[in-house]
Amino acid sequence: MIRTRFAPSPTGFMHIGNLRSALFAYLIAKHDDGKFVLRIEDTDQSRYELGAEEFIYKVLKEFSLYYDEGPNIGGDFGPYVQSERLEIYQKYAEKLVKEGYAYYCFCSEEVLSNERMEATEAGKTYVYPGTCRDLSEEEIQKKINNKEKYVIRQKMPQKGTTSYHDLVYGDIIVENKELEDQILIKSDGYPTYNFANVIDDALMNITHVTRGCEYLSSTPKYILLYEALRLEVPNFIHLPLVVKQNGEKISKRNKDENVIDLLNNGFLPEAIINYLALLGWSPKDNKEFFSLEELVKLFDINNIHTNSAYYDIKKLEWFNKHYIMEMNDEEYLDFVLPYLEKAYDISKKSTDWVNSLLLAYKKHISFGSEIALVTHTFFESNVSLEDDCLKYLRSNDQIPPILKFYQKEIQNIADWNRENIATAIENVKNGIGVSGELLYMPIRVAISGMMHGIDLIDVIYLLGKEKVLERLNF
Repeated sequence: MIRTRFAPSPTGFMHIGNLRSALFAYLIAKHDDGKFVLRIEDTDQSRYELGAEEFIYKVLKEFSLYYDEGPNIGGDFGPYVQSERLEIYQKYAEKLVKEGYAYYCFCSEEVLSNERMEATEAGKTYVYPGTCRDLSEEEIQKKINNKEKYVIRQKMPQKGTTSYHDLVYGDIIVENKELEDQILIKSDGYPTYNFANVIDDALMNITHVTRGCEYLSSTPKYILLYEALRLEVPNFIHLPLVVKQNGEKISKRNKDENVIDLLNNGFLPEAIINYLALLGWSPKDNKEFFSLEELVKLFDINNIHTNSAYYDIKKLEWFNKHYIMEMNDEEYLDFVLPYLEKAYDISKKSTDWVNSLLLAYKKHISFGSEIALVTHTFFESNVSLEDDCLKYLRSNDQIPPILKFYQKEIQNIADWNRENIATAIENVKNGIGVSGELLYMPIRVAISGMMHGIDLIDVIYLLGKEKVLERLNF
């Protein structure tokens, strides 16, 4: 049975790159009726952020990425939080030391910092020189008795190569001399990300490890750990990076596109999932819209790309707009109304008026909170004309007479409805002899302050007679 895992760190709130990783791990498992496991990797205590763990549970639930095993639901291979597994890591680290695959390192952070600085000044990449690699047992014991702080480092072979086959990138071969003696257990007793991953993946029977392609060249370190501990090596699936338009990697440290911010702004989970599935993967045909269930059926590891995937908010908006348009009117109104209520006081507006306003913009918004941006003219006492609008209204000598004529037609309307509003416009057309853009655009700009938007008759009707007359006196 295929078993995959999503192993986030609670060091910040999930961004779209994290969610894409969770989605791919989920799809790989579920495509073959496998198990999807959640593991919390909280070994970096210095960067732990309060509330981030609960946020992870919330996000996965929101996007219907239901896991089969995890911290808050249990399973046969728990505990699923790394800080609760410290004794396990210590046991395996000591085993590696005993069998000669790891060693105690007593180098102080001050010494290491100086060495890094010297390497940087010399234009070189710093690699730990193995200072403590060959200490005698007597020297080690003396330092331990003196209560000197130490870490446990992996002892890398200094000759030969280590290779593995990645299911996306193919065969990867690395010279062992390029592999640094990485730290396995830190001085505070916590394991490093690299070491805990190997132990947990092996003990949790993870068959397919998904991770970003930035780990391609360091995976041989993991392979050597598996082999030294005589643990079964899993399949590796390295995923293309999700990067911003400038090529920078999406990152929690840079506060990039928080998933919950997208949800709060009215991006739909199904639209986000659909879009993220296509960041680094493509179906065999040209279809673009998929439900999560369809993605499970179609997802094929062989169709994962090797090139970086570019995150484009405009493309996500395009996907989201499609899903908004797919809603029936009742679903749409329930979805978008809270965003209008948050932005404006609608307590004195009738339900019919509010629903008419919202439905008029159904084809015009790409995310929920955008409704507040596009409807502001209906809640402002006066319209503020931008320079381009003023320039347009002064661009043709016919425009002032058109607006004056229309103002009189509006004043004569006794029953305020769309039919009479349309008749008033038709009277301007016949009375002055104008049509097309020259007829409609001056009225739109004068009463709404916008060059484009929803149907003009809807704009006039929703603004109301009094406000339209007031704005025609610009």
